[in-house]
Amino acid sequence: MLHGRMLVYLDVVARLGSIRKAGERLNVASSAINRQIIELERQLGTKLFQRLPRKLVLTAAGELMIAHVRQTLKDMDRTRALIEEMKGLHRGEIVLAVMSGPAANIMPQVLADFQVSHANVRVALRVHGRTELLAAVRDGEADLGVGFDLPREAGSTVLVARTAHLGAVMRADHPLARRESLSIADCLAYPLVVADPTTSIRPHLDALCARSGASLVARVESNSVEVLRRLARAGDSITFLTPFDIIEERERGELALVPLRHAGTWPQTLSVIARLNHVNPLVSLMAEKIGAVIERTL
Repeated sequence: MLHGRMLVYLDVVARLGSIRKAGERLNVASSAINRQIIELERQLGTKLFQRLPRKLVLTAAGELMIAHVRQTLKDMDRTRALIEEMKGLHRGEIVLAVMSGPAANIMPQVLADFQVSHANVRVALRVHGRTELLAAVRDGEADLGVGFDLPREAGSTVLVARTAHLGAVMRADHPLARRESLSIADCLAYPLVVADPTTSIRPHLDALCARSGASLVARVESNSVEVLRRLARAGDSITFLTPFDIIEERERGELALVPLRHAGTWPQTLSVIARLNHVNPLVSLMAEKIGAVIERTL
């Protein structure tokens, strides 16, 4: 009903009190402006202006309409300024609070791409556990938080959220690597190296074991995804990770991920969060680049 030109027409006519003067100001035929106002009044079923002998005066409905028009124009100007600032932004700083898994596996690709287009922007990446990450975003110490299974909190907003399922991870030439899917029981014949109870992965793995009735006996437990990856590459061990955890190893053909049956019941969610009223224009840009890398991974 109200396109961009019509918003401007209404604003200028209301300010000048004259369709003729508005036409002169905007370099538009006054008859064209008048036709559009009449058509809008027809659609609304009410008059917006009282047409007095020497000027136009807003009706009560017109006062409501012009308040909406002017707020919309202000919002458009503010949004346009932010877009222009983002397009031309080549300096600044952004602070990222990231859990260890995404910090090691997703963020290197994101930052390599980001530095090509924004070489003079300083990025501070700090590795945190879930609790510390949430506090950093909540307290304004970090502009963005990136992590698994982050609870929703008042005052924060989710910019990106993607789910991924645990899989059995092993060397690409492992005897089980070409299977279409595996159960936890299928993996018990091989040495298991698993995430310890302090990690975001472990509750999902424990739920799978409970569902299948399998008893998880691990040779090695670690809170380091890097340790789990290295052990899986080194021999016939099997670990349990998501596609986000082995991006480069899969691309190089070093590790394979075989889907686990029933893993879809307990997916992990990788989220990018920010404060609800953040003001750093780099936040949306960085979140967009993180989302693009995540999409390529799945």
